[in-house]
Amino acid sequence: MSAGLNTTRTRAALRTSARVSGELLLIFVMLAVTLWVLGRMWSVVWPLIVGLLLTTLTWPSARFLRRHGWRPALAATVVTVAFLLVVLGIVALIAVPMSSQTDELTDGVAEGIEHLREWAAGPPLNIGDDQITGAVDSTVARVQDSMGSITTAVATGVSTVVNGLVTAVLGVFLMFFFLKDGPRFLPWLARQLPGRLATDVPVVALRGWETLGAFVRSQALVGLLDAVFIGLGLWILGVPLVLPLAVLTFVSAFVPIVGALFAGFVAVLIALVSNGLTDALIVLAIIVVVQQLEGNVFQPIIQSRGLGLHAAVVLLAVTLGGSLAGIVGSLLAVPLAALIAVVWKYVREQLAAPPEETAPAP
Repeated sequence: MSAGLNTTRTRAALRTSARVSGELLLIFVMLAVTLWVLGRMWSVVWPLIVGLLLTTLTWPSARFLRRHGWRPALAATVVTVAFLLVVLGIVALIAVPMSSQTDELTDGVAEGIEHLREWAAGPPLNIGDDQITGAVDSTVARVQDSMGSITTAVATGVSTVVNGLVTAVLGVFLMFFFLKDGPRFLPWLARQLPGRLATDVPVVALRGWETLGAFVRSQALVGLLDAVFIGLGLWILGVPLVLPLAVLTFVSAFVPIVGALFAGFVAVLIALVSNGLTDALIVLAIIVVVQQLEGNVFQPIIQSRGLGLHAAVVLLAVTLGGSLAGIVGSLLAVPLAALIAVVWKYVREQLAAPPEETAPAP
């Protein structure tokens, strides 16, 4: 016959469970309120995040100049101007070759559409010109009927672009000030905080800064691998504009999901209009393979080593961030997970029991 439950122990377990549940509920409420406040302040928080990420990318150059006797303001100015010149150079490297071959690409697009029409007119589809004309007319009618929603979508897109430009400009200005005055921030912060916080917060902030730097470096390495492999495939197939496409692939690696889709679409389109359908399908296969290797092999391994996170944690963080906040969530998921890991590790260090001192021998 089984023994009955101990009443005292059962009540103690229930009280402990209730207390832990209440504490966890309070923590979740605090997190929800924090996220709500950040959402209300997003127009300020997002440029701040962009400025921090840009600063992690350019800080090594500014630090090198400062260590060689340059004044902070001069070093920050030179690095900021050099950064803007590099960005403009990348834009020119992509835009100038494409603009010089605009006529060739336009003729290729028209020729590709004509080939596609001829293929559709033959077996097995056997789509005649009358059917194509009818489909075009039907599409035009649908577009006209939905003109209001299209106008709204265009206005939303223009607003998004304008907000993105404003965010980029603010991010560059904040980057300049971070490069100029960043090293004075932690001592200032320590003077503003009372007691134990004056030590703990600067230490966590410094570790978080190092983690952000590791994230940016690992993302740049992943983008470089994408650019090299995709560019090599385009070069072997003889697709034009290999260098601009490789640069576009590298830059787009910093924008999750949408960046890869946009760079891949441009590469496949140029391959289609210049080399034909077969090479375009090969380019599409190359891009899909490289992107799968990046998402499932390169990125988790590189970022897990640089950020101290397991590869599975990186994958889950990107998935969760994308489902909660879209593109921005995918971009910030990995560094946010790494920052949480930094805070958790520091808390564990502070809460760990000190090693027991061995008693002296008699």
